[in-house]
Parts: sequence; C-alpha cells; structure tokens
Amino acid sequence: MEENFNTVAPSNFIRDIINEDLKTDKYNGRVHTRFPPEPNGYLHIGHAKSICLNFGIARDYNGLCNLRFDDTNPSKEEVEYVDSIEEDVRWLGFDWEDRKYYASDYFDQLYEFAIQLIREGKAYVDSSTAGETKDMRGTPTESGTESPNRNRSIEENLRLFHGMKNGEFEDGAHILRAKIDMSSPNMIMRDPVMYRIKRATHHRTGDKWCIYPMYDYAHPISDWIEGITHSICTLEFEIHRPLYDWFLSELHLENRPQQIEFARLNLSYTVMSKRKLLELVEKGQVSGWDDPRLPTISGLRRRGYTPESIRSFSEKIGVAKRDGTIDVALLEHTIREDLNKRAPRVMAVLRPLKVTITNYPEGQTEDLDAINNPEDPSMGKRVIPFSREIYIEQDDFREIPPKKFYRLYPGNEVRLRYAYIIKCNEVIKNESGDITELYCTYDPETKSGTGSARSVKGTIHWVSARHAIKAEARLYDRLFETEDPSGDKEKDFKDLINPKSLEVIDNCLIEPHLANVKPGEKFQFERQGYFCVDPLSTKSKIVFNRTVPLRDSWAKIEKKQ
Repeated sequence: MEENFNTVAPSNFIRDIINEDLKTDKYNGRVHTRFPPEPNGYLHIGHAKSICLNFGIARDYNGLCNLRFDDTNPSKEEVEYVDSIEEDVRWLGFDWEDRKYYASDYFDQLYEFAIQLIREGKAYVDSSTAGETKDMRGTPTESGTESPNRNRSIEENLRLFHGMKNGEFEDGAHILRAKIDMSSPNMIMRDPVMYRIKRATHHRTGDKWCIYPMYDYAHPISDWIEGITHSICTLEFEIHRPLYDWFLSELHLENRPQQIEFARLNLSYTVMSKRKLLELVEKGQVSGWDDPRLPTISGLRRRGYTPESIRSFSEKIGVAKRDGTIDVALLEHTIREDLNKRAPRVMAVLRPLKVTITNYPEGQTEDLDAINNPEDPSMGKRVIPFSREIYIEQDDFREIPPKKFYRLYPGNEVRLRYAYIIKCNEVIKNESGDITELYCTYDPETKSGTGSARSVKGTIHWVSARHAIKAEARLYDRLFETEDPSGDKEKDFKDLINPKSLEVIDNCLIEPHLANVKPGEKFQFERQGYFCVDPLSTKSKIVFNRTVPLRDSWAKIEKKQ
C-alpha cells in the first residue's frame, strides 16, 4: 500500500476543480488520476513533481492513481527504462497496487476505434510524403491546405489502413490522419496524424504490429478505458486539449475524463529535457543516468537526496498555471532541512594536515564522547579516540592569517571538537617549502564536557591519525556554469558544463566507527556538508558522495525577501 504521509496538501487550482466536480457529483464521487511516463529515459525531478501531484491527489481524495507506460514508440523504448521508472515511483513512497498498465494493452481497441472513425468519415489515409505533409499544415498565421487524399472513399481508406496494419507498405508510405479542420487557428487540429507505419520490435508486443498510434490519439482513449476522471499534464499540452476532447467526443464516449494542465518544473543550472539528458549520457559527459550531478531521480538518490525531501520540495514549489524557473537553491535547502534532522554528525578530514601534540603522552589513547545529532537527542552519543597525532583540515591553518581568522596559526589557540584546546608552536616544512606538519601543545585542563572556564573563539574538527580510516570523497557541484544552459542559443549546452562539477579526493580520513557503513547511509561531516555512501562503495574502498555543502544560500534569499 502507498505510504501514509499524514500531510495535508495546500489548495491549488487543480484541487479547486476536483472539489467542484465532487460537489456536482460529475464523476459519481470518484477521483481517479494516472501517471503516464514514456519509457524512453530515466525520470527526473520534474517527473517527481508530477508523481507527487497525481498520487498525492488520489491519496488525499481516497481515490486511485494508475501507473501507465506510454509505449507507443518502440524505437526509443527499453525495458531498462520501465524498471527504473517503477523503482523511482516506489522509492518516492507511492504504490500503484494492481493498476500498472501500458498503452500497448489497448492497441487492439485503439485500432478498432480508428476503424470506427474511418467508417464515420472522420479519418483518412494520407499517402503524402513527410515533407508534403509538413508544408500542407501551413503556419500559425496562414491556413493549411487539404491533402489530395483527404476525400478518399471510406472503402479505400479501410483497405489502405488494413494494408498498413498487415505490413503491405514500407515505413512512411502512408499515415492515418484525423479529418478535422485544415484552417483551424490551432495547428494541432489541422488533420493530426493518428497512426504511422514503423517496423520496430516492441518490448511487449514483439513484431505483432507495424503501425503504432500517436500519443495524442492513444492518450485520451487510454484515459477513458481506465476510467480516469482528471488527466493532469504539463502546460505544453494545453494546446492539445481540444484534440484530446475531439477524439473522445467523436467516438461518442461517455463519462469522458477532463485534461487539466499545470506548469512544468524548470530548475536553474540544469537541463530537464530527456533528449538532452540522454545526450549527456551517450556522449560520456556524465557517468550514466544515475550520475549525482543529473536531476534524474536515480541521480538525486545516489547523491543522497531522500524521498521525503523531494516530496517536501514538490509541495513547496506548489502548482502553478504559468511556467517559471525554480532556483536549485530551494531544492538544496529542502534536503538540508531533512538531513539536519536525520543525519548523524561525524568528523571527516578531506585534505589532511598532520598535527603532533608534543606534550600529550606517547602511545596513549583516550576515548571521548561525541553527540550524534544535537537536533535529536534520542540518537545518543558515540565514542571517538584521541591520541598524540591527529589530522586537521589544511584550510584550518594559516601561517599568515587573514583578519578574523579564528582557526589555527602560529601562537594561536583553537578548540578541538569534543577534545582540548591546543596551541600551535612550530610549523614543519619540507625542502620545497610546503607545510607537512604542525607541532602543538594541549591544555589538559580544557577537556570538553568538564566545565572548563577557559574558552577560545575557534573550534575545528579532527581525526586521530592512528585510528582514522581512509576513504574517497566526491564533491559534486552544479553541472552547468550558467543559470539557464538551455537558453543560450549561440552555444551548445554541453559547452556550458561546469568543469568543477566533480572533484574527487582519494585521501579523505574518517572516524574509525565508519568502517562498516552501508551504501545509502547518510551523514553530516561536521563543518563540511552532508554526505552519503555511494552504492558502489565497498569495505576496502569506502566512497562518500557530497549531497550538499552546509552553506544554505536559499535561506539567505528568503531572509532578504
């Protein structure tokens, strides 16, 4: 069963329509939605918004939501994509129960409905070439021209359509078109294509069919067959709505579903086109569909995003009637909010600098208590070892410090998190002049948690040199350098990729209790950011992906507003 989130979604114009339909008993009190992905790629964050909307409405109105694969174009569809879509929907917390369908389930019915339209003089076989068909459509300001095949007899249309189905003609030789209005101001209504010949093996029906229906024809009829009440889709389909209604009306179907459009999700510093995402994958610009830099659901999952954060993000952005672009900082803010509550804190040094505490007893190890999550006391404490030799971040030391640098520099003191105050006394360099080690002393009277009255301005994290475990850290940044990579018409969007979108650090040092972490586990590296264990991580090579840094730019934006 679908997870119960115990949330009350805010009202929006779609819910207002549904409320009115329930008030007038338009669908006998039913609310039935569907999520209809095309299995030609992996789902992205925009699809997540649609999933949350359709399944969320069904949940909140005690209705139903179907999962239906729009598999009408076999040349671009793969079983891999079907499997990934199912995984993503389940991971987001939704369940279609026994209502998984395919447009291909209805190929026989769609064919019979097409025969009905031909018999009623509402569809015809056109033998024009693709170029001729395009030219005949006209322009937005000029009417189209009718095909010379438009007035073929019903008998000839039936004969040709049967021949198309039976494989008597080559691909592109004929198409089946709806007979509507070549002078319509809406170019979608200018005798749109219903069927085309395409010899391609279908992932479910094999080679049974060599004609396949177009989406605009298959979609409304599939909705009607499944008893859908509210067919919710993105704004680019608004212009298609008259055609959606035309097919249902001309086929004399009762209890017709209604199409409702909402603004699609556009996210800054990324691309949301499946075609462009596929190009990035095929050109090797990213490691695959689950590359953590991509906005795919599988990429976000691998990066460390949680289903709760994506559902929360979908709720925050709401449902609008006009297209706009959402700042990716809001998505990052939402995952920080979520992980701040659930992720245990640990200490990890990404770029190690050795520190020897010269007055600490050699060979001695001391166990210190550390809080796992100050936001959730029930997560308890852990024990971390402390010894004479430790590692700190290179950035936490400056030989010549800038103003207001409250970390370590010669003669200055800082507190080691959960440990003691130390003072830098000597800087060790190699022959090239690079700093290799610091000699420090500690004040044994300043142990954390003992009520020491002495305090210093800076606190830094560390790991014990003797006990630390080596790991790899992958620091991900935004994939593109520009806010709207699709908006630059003079450059290929791939040329706008951020060369610093991934930095791999293979000598990261982590606390010893992280030796047995499992793929998918999430942590806050104190003062660094939120990280998760990569799915391909092993015990011999632990790999962490940075989900987001700690700095929250969206919170600053909200504060200014």
